[in-house]
Amino acid sequence: MSTPHIEASADDFAELVLMPGDPLRAKALAEGALSNVRQVNSVRNMLAFTGSWRGHEVSVMGSGMGMPSMSIYAHELFAQFGVQRIVRVGTCGALHAHMALGDLILATAASTDSAMNRQRFQQWDYAPAGDFAMLESVSRHARAAGLTLHAGEVFSTDYFYHPDPDFVAHVSRLGILALDMETAALYALAREHGRRAMTVLTVSDVLPTSQHFSPAERQAAFGNVADLLLTALLEEDQ
Repeated sequence: MSTPHIEASADDFAELVLMPGDPLRAKALAEGALSNVRQVNSVRNMLAFTGSWRGHEVSVMGSGMGMPSMSIYAHELFAQFGVQRIVRVGTCGALHAHMALGDLILATAASTDSAMNRQRFQQWDYAPAGDFAMLESVSRHARAAGLTLHAGEVFSTDYFYHPDPDFVAHVSRLGILALDMETAALYALAREHGRRAMTVLTVSDVLPTSQHFSPAERQAAFGNVADLLLTALLEEDQ
């Protein structure tokens, strides 16, 4: 089986797929967290890998940047490859000064300035939310491990460089925790396909204080909690 963007066999993907934005981050995450790793896609250099974690098959694939790219890959994984759960593992810009670099954010829901979900939902406002059971399990394990965790709504924007100078101040006043560029599309697609999804983000930038990770720190941002995430999400299968 193959699609225009994924050249793989029908059984090349596990039911659980971790999706960082950067395909090189996907490679590093797969090689660092999984054993017996094999590459299952390289079309357009959007790398995907499948391997084993404590006897469970797990896949890792890049999503690219932005909601159109995430929508292509998430749709094809759900519709053509039988994937049941996608977890976006990415970085974000935190909107509040009390947050720190390296904090984790669980996205319970996602607002957006994109028109994609309005077009999907009869031009009504649609508030896509993450899978509660997945979010709750990861939250419980992260807090038990002593990690600093924030749970709440994120804002998925089409802009990396937003033209509105008041944009950050406005969304932070509304209680939005952080900015990313993919979650609103992922959550909507999961609901549309009857599948499950969640987003866990590492704070790589604190916008009110101008703190930010270096490129190397951003590349490695998620590796130190991958085992915790997989324990939380696969414990129900153990």
